[in-house]
Amino acid sequence: MRREDSKRNLLFIVTIILMSIYLIWRLVFTLPYHQGAANMIFGLLLFTAEAVTVFTTFELFYQKMRMNRYHLECPEVPAEYYPDVDVFIATHNEPADILYKTVNACTFMEYPDKNKVHIYLCDDGNREEIAKLAEEFQIGYLGLADNKHAKSGNLNHALSRTNSPLIATFDADMIPQRTFLMKTVPYFLLSRFKKEDGGWKLRAEDEIDKQFRMGIVQTPQSFYNPDLFQFNLYAEGNIPNEQDFFSKEVNIMRNSSNAVAYTGSNTVILREALEEIGGFPYNTITEDFETSIRIQKAGYITYATDEIQAAGLTTTTVKSMLKQRVRWARGVIQSLQNTKAIVTKKLSLPARITYLNSFLYWWSFFNRLIFILSPILFALFDFKIVTSGFWDVIVFWLPAYIFYSTSMRYLSGNIRNQRWSQVIDTIFMPYLIIPVILETLHIHQRKFKVTNKKRNVNESRFGYILYAIPHMILLILSAAAMIRFVNGKYGWALLYSSIIIFWIAYNMVALFYAVFFMLGRPAYRKSERFVANEKIVVEFKGQEYEAVTVDLSENGVAFRMETPVYLPEQEIIHFTVMSNHYKARLYGNIKYVKKDEVEGGWRYSALVEPEDEGSRRQYMQLIYDRVHSLPMEMNLWITAYDDMIRNIKKRLSKTFSDQRKLPRIPVNREIAFSNGATCKVVNFNFNYFSVLNFDANGNEEDQFDYNTEKGIKLTLKRTGKYRQHSVEELLAVTNIDELIEKNQIDQILSDIS
Repeated sequence: MRREDSKRNLLFIVTIILMSIYLIWRLVFTLPYHQGAANMIFGLLLFTAEAVTVFTTFELFYQKMRMNRYHLECPEVPAEYYPDVDVFIATHNEPADILYKTVNACTFMEYPDKNKVHIYLCDDGNREEIAKLAEEFQIGYLGLADNKHAKSGNLNHALSRTNSPLIATFDADMIPQRTFLMKTVPYFLLSRFKKEDGGWKLRAEDEIDKQFRMGIVQTPQSFYNPDLFQFNLYAEGNIPNEQDFFSKEVNIMRNSSNAVAYTGSNTVILREALEEIGGFPYNTITEDFETSIRIQKAGYITYATDEIQAAGLTTTTVKSMLKQRVRWARGVIQSLQNTKAIVTKKLSLPARITYLNSFLYWWSFFNRLIFILSPILFALFDFKIVTSGFWDVIVFWLPAYIFYSTSMRYLSGNIRNQRWSQVIDTIFMPYLIIPVILETLHIHQRKFKVTNKKRNVNESRFGYILYAIPHMILLILSAAAMIRFVNGKYGWALLYSSIIIFWIAYNMVALFYAVFFMLGRPAYRKSERFVANEKIVVEFKGQEYEAVTVDLSENGVAFRMETPVYLPEQEIIHFTVMSNHYKARLYGNIKYVKKDEVEGGWRYSALVEPEDEGSRRQYMQLIYDRVHSLPMEMNLWITAYDDMIRNIKKRLSKTFSDQRKLPRIPVNREIAFSNGATCKVVNFNFNYFSVLNFDANGNEEDQFDYNTEKGIKLTLKRTGKYRQHSVEELLAVTNIDELIEKNQIDQILSDIS
């Protein structure tokens, strides 16, 4: 065991001891046994919320401590042992442009024998345009009309029409990397291979472990666009996607209890396991989660990896996100009830505890409400729900709280901290409590729509402010409680009140986040940008310039050049973007240019289109076959204060877009024209010179010739215009077309600057 792991485990153990002592103290000494029924009810609710929160965290501590023991290494398998794989892309009503990217990426997936990879578009909308898309890519199309069983019905229909031993499943928007199959399929051959002397060897027949049956290999759910927490809170540079904590931490830790959740996509499943459980289950709205439980009950191993191998679109509206979370909450509880996962003897005790934790997680939103209401009830309405002295709290609560907060940072691997967990719970809280209670009571909601992931850049945000009303009410109550509680307190009285003041203030911070979240943020971009440093060749008027891309999107390319070149906006420019695996020919127009103050050189941005279908497919891969550039870990230096100030500033500031179409190149030198006129050139952009102190030397004409050091003639004309808010006069270059024809435009830059 590594030294860091030993220190972390010791921290967890100390935290468990301190939190246990704290809970015993709370139960025995602090409940308001003699303060009336109302106080006792709220006192018990608060204690229960604390106990449940602590229990769920203890279970995660336990899994984290055991996690390394259950790590599996992906074997190196000879090509002939790779089995056939059916790739199912499930679609209901998603548009063809979203499916295009997923299908395209699937056709580029690497495999020893590509003839063993069978790709199918599984369309339960039975749409003609999707069948045509499948035909264009020369893949299978499995249309299904009148599907009564949602995604399960769609996938089971595909199962009945195919026969490969392995099945890879992707949601319509999930775009796999080319290495997806090579990073997942070998796990299913672990029982047949062993690592020996630094290499992988085939086991003898009597060495094969018949009990080791890999049923599911799940790669992380990853998203290439900022989620609403990143986007609405202007935090896309500071925090990871909210779902990363589950996909890259919690689900990985579940390897230790063989309770990994199948998340519906980015997954490879053993057909034999699916057939043994009767296919994808129908009587649930989270068929993926229930499928993994049933496969585990059948004795198969489910394994989660931590390496991103596919990425898709996350929800882009508050409404769709809330609907998605309600579906997940109801579906998980429903599937736990269907499978009896918490009590069944077919699962190990650690797995059952994990599933109990899964159930209790959805009650954390009710717990969050209790944690917010408790200090309000005490400070504003004089409820006495905890009977304790100040120094008792300092002795029992403070050490436990400090160790608990520190342990949470180690638990989440810098993907999540305690503050962000509570912010997220606070945001969802008003909208998940009732669905969780109803589903727990077996009051089901059967119909759910597919989550809308399209961003509407013109969408009004006023309606989403209504979602902030519950948070605003709690914020007002918290503020009133704070004012009433501190009123008239000074000195020692304030010190003794500091725990309640801290509690209320802590809750108010989370509520402010929630209000900012619901206020939203305007979206201007229709497609996402990806940081990408790839070679690009720019072609214009017979000249080629090598550059490096800064970022790529479906509609645009930004690239950096060491020296500025003349690429006029109105002209069609041709581009060739290439990586080690892909090459695409594009054409388009330059939209703006600016000096790169950070990296140096000049940054050009262009709107582009692929030149042909082959380039389109290659370009989609250049964009999407990479790990996205959004944060993987939290910026630990950012505080709640920083977040608040940033949100306020961003919401009060105006957004400006770059407008400069040509590079403004600094010159700062005196020049003399052939007729004796002189001026000081401040800068130029190929079309215009910006000058000071123009002296016509008695010449009445407005056109002047200037010969550069290499003898190139520039004809300049006085325009009578000046730069905005400046005394710099603009001189137009009137023979620019002639200079381009003679391939002299680049030499001008060298001669003048």
